[in-house]
Amino acid sequence: MSQTTTSQAADGGGTQAGADRGASHIVVRDLRFRVERKEILKGVDLEALPGEILCVMGMSGSGKTTLLHCIGGLTSPTGGEIWIGNDQIVGMSEDELNHVRERMGMVFQYAALFDSLSVFDNVSFALRRRRKMALNDMKAIVHEKLATVGLSGIENLFPSQLSGGMAKRVGLARAIALTPEILLYDEPTSGLDPVVASVVDELIMRMRDELGVTSIVVSHNMSSVMRISDKIAMIHQGEVLIQGTPSEVQSTTNPIVRQFLEGSSSGPIDVAHL
Repeated sequence: MSQTTTSQAADGGGTQAGADRGASHIVVRDLRFRVERKEILKGVDLEALPGEILCVMGMSGSGKTTLLHCIGGLTSPTGGEIWIGNDQIVGMSEDELNHVRERMGMVFQYAALFDSLSVFDNVSFALRRRRKMALNDMKAIVHEKLATVGLSGIENLFPSQLSGGMAKRVGLARAIALTPEILLYDEPTSGLDPVVASVVDELIMRMRDELGVTSIVVSHNMSSVMRISDKIAMIHQGEVLIQGTPSEVQSTTNPIVRQFLEGSSSGPIDVAHL
């Protein structure tokens, strides 16, 4: 049984179909995804308000990355609705999705940079594909975005010359090249030491505070989740167990959520099959 402690994404309150929303308001309603006989998402309801950081946590295989890919239009769900502002993207054609994706940026796990391309070419990738502009204008945008993530002057380096933290930040610079209203992050601090992870956390919060970006962050890093989130949701076995503020989630009595937060091997989560 799910426990929702903040506004419901699936009923009333300005989140109904056809309601006027800000362009960066995200509503997920009864989202389902199945692969053959395995149901990955089982009727997920979520909401991220404009300018909010929503962190989605859960065990490996819980469905959180699938959820993120559905919101980003990279995976087609088998049922439900995803509203990006006033656009319901489930069932859209690829051309229609591309228009919505221009408002979104995605930071992939392990950065997912193109190894054969320089930092400049990686960051300018979306600019080349989606906009026609003079090279000098493109250079100015790449310089600006790299400066935003604290990496000025590395345009000519290649991914093999970057540390893990630098690669993550180049991935973020690429994601914000088109000045998106929404950023989707898949495990942005995975594999980073605590100091570099804090740098990435601060960048995520800067995107919210300085640019007003709405962010959905998939993570199992509890220190990061509690540091950056305005709201937290936990997915377990394809279902949302709880949504709420960090303090609301930390005070929950749900035994599965408590076991996850405490990192305990004892509890209702079957660790034998993990």
